[in-house]
Amino acid sequence: MHSEPVSLDDSERLVAEVGQALARGTPLSIRGGNSKGFLGRPVRGTPIDTSSHRGIVSYDPTELVITARAGTPLIELNAALDAAGQMLPCEPPGFNSAATVGGTMASGIAGPRRPWAGSVRDFVLGCRVITGRGKHLRFGGEVMKNVAGYDVSRLLVGSLGCLGLITEVSLKVLPKPRASASFTLELSADEALRELSAWRRAVLPVSAACHVGGRLHVRLEGGTGSVTSAVDRIGGSELNPHYWNDLREHRLAFFADPRPLWRLSLPNATPLFDLPGDALLDWGGAQRWLKSDASPDTIRQTACAAGGHAVCFSLRIDSEPFTPLSPALLRFHQQLKQQLDPCGLFNPGRMYAGL
Repeated sequence: MHSEPVSLDDSERLVAEVGQALARGTPLSIRGGNSKGFLGRPVRGTPIDTSSHRGIVSYDPTELVITARAGTPLIELNAALDAAGQMLPCEPPGFNSAATVGGTMASGIAGPRRPWAGSVRDFVLGCRVITGRGKHLRFGGEVMKNVAGYDVSRLLVGSLGCLGLITEVSLKVLPKPRASASFTLELSADEALRELSAWRRAVLPVSAACHVGGRLHVRLEGGTGSVTSAVDRIGGSELNPHYWNDLREHRLAFFADPRPLWRLSLPNATPLFDLPGDALLDWGGAQRWLKSDASPDTIRQTACAAGGHAVCFSLRIDSEPFTPLSPALLRFHQQLKQQLDPCGLFNPGRMYAGL
């Protein structure tokens, strides 16, 4: 038997704990499902647990908007959407089903459909957040017209909890595609990048593309006619659609390699790098997962030279897992932190030292 999803508004406790930390001047380490504890720098602070503050607050499939508390397991939100024939198009990972809605927003990590459907940030309409002044505020809402709050909500996506404690999120959702097909072709990485560029120019309904181990895996989604036509053009052999779940959740054999894991974000048509290690090309080549023992400086310099950046996804391999900010960007981040979290309460140093 499946237990009913739990719904509990535990915001009073969270606000009280933030108030106590503010009075004592002690930093807080925010934790939900801890599915992304490997990402970022270590945080020294009193743990504050959001997992009890959970449940879907509102969901009307006809409005294409769902609102859920931060501690709601992502798997529960996806189940509610699936029952109504809808989805969160950016396909955020669940990482062993531990991910929460708040952590999904705070990390901003998206899945295979991201280049074609949009990022996590693109689907956030509004949120509630406890600020560094102990205020529980609402930004944005459940419509696209609330521009000022909409921008603040999006600003929190990918901030890793450094700007405030997210308590509630409103997300835009979409109907599932009418048709979907997945195929695999034997191609070199260079050939795969050329084919993907041609498919982009031809506006084929590609919604995922990954190259690893000498094979290009492709997912097509959309109307039945457009998918059928694209299948005829692409060819290849049929691929189990569960492949995309395994890619998103890092369950493929590639990710089991014990070497450090790096995520490189690059322009679409970036040529292959001469870096030691093995690479998996995701997002049609714009996101590249690298298993390598190369030095962090070498990997970062290579990514930056190509107009991208690199993030270390392996726990404590590099003391600075994110690409260092330029002086101008660092000042902007410091000013933003000062405005939203002036006492440095939330996840201090999680992204960068001194923030």
